[in-house]
Amino acid sequence: MSPAIFSMLLSSLSTGTIITMTSHHWLMAWIGLEINTLAIIPIISMQHNPRSTEAATKYFLTQAAASSLILFSSLINAWQTGTWDITQLSTTQSYILLTMALSMKLGLAPLHFWLPEVIQGSTMFSALVIVSWQKLAPMSLIYLTSNNLSTTILLMMGLISTMVGGWAGLNQTQTRKIMAYSSIAHLGWMATIASIMTNLLVMNLLIYLLLTMAMFWSIIATKSKTIQDTSTTWTNSPYLMILMMLTLLSLGGLPPLTGFIPKWLILEQLTIQNLIPLAFIMAMAALLSLFFYLRLAYTTTLTLSPNTTQTKFKWRFKLNTASTPMTTTMTMAVLLLPMTPMLLA
Repeated sequence: MSPAIFSMLLSSLSTGTIITMTSHHWLMAWIGLEINTLAIIPIISMQHNPRSTEAATKYFLTQAAASSLILFSSLINAWQTGTWDITQLSTTQSYILLTMALSMKLGLAPLHFWLPEVIQGSTMFSALVIVSWQKLAPMSLIYLTSNNLSTTILLMMGLISTMVGGWAGLNQTQTRKIMAYSSIAHLGWMATIASIMTNLLVMNLLIYLLLTMAMFWSIIATKSKTIQDTSTTWTNSPYLMILMMLTLLSLGGLPPLTGFIPKWLILEQLTIQNLIPLAFIMAMAALLSLFFYLRLAYTTTLTLSPNTTQTKFKWRFKLNTASTPMTTTMTMAVLLLPMTPMLLA
């Protein structure tokens, strides 16, 4: 793909998301989502192999179905209330349809069927865009309509997503699929808190984006496609591997790392709302995710698979232009816990 076309697609991707995030009219928000979807399809399929074509097709079909549901729910709401305002969602049929449509767009369980397969068939860069930037537009709609969405459906889908993300990630060996199920589990935590405290939803989303970007950049830098690949990357850069291990532990929510903040505050809010059984089950489900994060961290830093390299460390490194933002995000992914009061303000 030529740089000019690639730049145009990235600008269209950004424009679609910004249109959706800044609009208060359902048609404009829907147009932004469509621009966003049409811009990411060529990026997913730019490798020109059957896997990427299949991934692009699956992504297009699921996103088109979700967009149709969003348009249908807004039409029902406009027909019954006479307004196209996003915040004026008052009919039962429209907010149930919208909740299901946004859940499909995000990849919440049980509508998550497309996400692991699309991530596995994409390049690392495309996978990073899908699990980070592509979550902004649907999350902004959830934020704007949080008072009108079905709380029961969001809580149930959040709980199922947390359990599915942890359970299904246990037997994965591909790093992209592990990150896909990690994304599903984190989205479950966000869906749980969406209808209770929107400020905490925004903070959780920002921390999720930070941790995911840091993890994907480290995977891209080390070219690790499987768990076995991570066990041979220690010779590339021991310091990068230490930061990668801490980022994985932060994704698991261990204190005193950054990823502990959202889990701690969400469990606190669920307890305040007398949803103690839900908080207990989600805390137990988080242990499933923590297990495969620990397994990945163990193979990254404490094991060394048989390989043909005779030296302990490589004496020559390939220059990486993305090292500065990668180092910055990985450091923030580890050390933001003391800034919790400022993040909540």
